[in-house]
Amino acid sequence: MSAILNRRAAAAALTAALLVPLSACGSDAEKKDDAASSASAPASPKAVNLTVLAASSLTDVFKTAGEAYQKSHPGTKVTFSFAGSQELAAQVKQGAPADALVTADTKTMDGLKGETNDATVIAKNRLVIAAGKGNPFKIDELKDLADSKIKVVLAAPEVPVGRYSKQILDAQNIEVKPVSQEANVRAVLSKVELGEADAGLVYKTDSAKSGDKVVTVDIPDDQNAVASYPAATLKQSKNSEAAAAFVAWLSTPEAQKILQDAGFQKA
Repeated sequence: MSAILNRRAAAAALTAALLVPLSACGSDAEKKDDAASSASAPASPKAVNLTVLAASSLTDVFKTAGEAYQKSHPGTKVTFSFAGSQELAAQVKQGAPADALVTADTKTMDGLKGETNDATVIAKNRLVIAAGKGNPFKIDELKDLADSKIKVVLAAPEVPVGRYSKQILDAQNIEVKPVSQEANVRAVLSKVELGEADAGLVYKTDSAKSGDKVVTVDIPDDQNAVASYPAATLKQSKNSEAAAAFVAWLSTPEAQKILQDAGFQKA
């Protein structure tokens, strides 16, 4: 009886010994299969957060453009910081964490060549007179702004729209004494909308957004100035490839349609 038990125990031990290496082989095979599956699976796109510094006059259109870009570029979030171009330039020089810059003039962008990569003009704009609701002073041309009874507000001369305003007024020998000089075009428009000024010089695209709060008076091309909007990536960007892709996209038909639908002219 004991001999039979001994033979059974020996058989069981032998079976167990044979199963161990088979189990190990199966485990190794499964590991190899898992590794192969992981290697062949597509990598998830890296989430990127882009910060774009942009001129105030781009506030509305860039919100639309940003949504369109994010929709066609999953994983990329675009955050805009809007201000006067001169304020944006100061931020760049101070090392503000950002990836791209779009100004309302080439002069400001040219002054940042040490901080930016090559710039591309993505759109153009023109100036108009924004008169108060109903245009009570019947303003219909630039020279009307010289009337001392009319409270005119302009952008400060260091602001692109302020520089353009001075350029066209000087060219026509028109002397205007503004009641205030604002830091950006949106501030100029706001003064007129609120009735704190009777008229101001703003971009055509900004005036169009005011509805019946202001009356837009066009300025003839031969008395006007053309504002160019250059875009560039910042050398300090930590998302250089994604920033370059966004700046390049601004010149695509999709982005250009958005800009032109908002009243901007083709670059």
